[in-house]
Amino acid sequence: MTLAARLWADNADVVADVLAHPFVRGIGDGSLDRELFAGYIAQDAFFLESFARAYALALARSPDTETLLAFAELLNGVRDELRLHASYAASWGIDMAGVEPAAATLAYTEFLLATAATADVGVVCAAMTPCMRLYAHVGTTLDADTAGPYADWVRTYADPGFDEVATTLEKLLDRLAEDGGPVRTAYRRAMRLELAFFEAAWTAKG
Repeated sequence: MTLAARLWADNADVVADVLAHPFVRGIGDGSLDRELFAGYIAQDAFFLESFARAYALALARSPDTETLLAFAELLNGVRDELRLHASYAASWGIDMAGVEPAAATLAYTEFLLATAATADVGVVCAAMTPCMRLYAHVGTTLDADTAGPYADWVRTYADPGFDEVATTLEKLLDRLAEDGGPVRTAYRRAMRLELAFFEAAWTAKG
């Protein structure tokens, strides 16, 4: 079993909590309040910009050409997600300008950027992989046919192309990281921050 596969398996409890979360279930059956989803989209757009910056920091610190090109490909892939958010913003009238990040959003982005700026590149991969693999898993677990207004969101993350991007990052993790405390801590923290992000989106209306 690869390192990426071991880490994913060892965090199955958090994955189960995400899939059972009412926010995610509401996307899957189309029942989620549109206002909650709109708030989530705005927060996620803020997060994705920081995610792209973390990729850029990792790219700049790449130890070889193969890694540099892989991070460049991953950075380019963020555009598709941002386009999805822009599409929802345009059609739903979501104001994406001047988004005030929630505490959960800041906790996640600050963790990613600090890790990308200071940690070993293998640890950076461990911090960034959960987001990609988790969303690919959620996308393929949910059914776009029952997601109603959120069908495009489900299809984006269920697309085989998104899975390929997640796999690219996992391959970097396998090649650059060593199984140990820093890698496992970074992966686990990112998984918990993912769950906290959905929880914050769910409770945003107070």
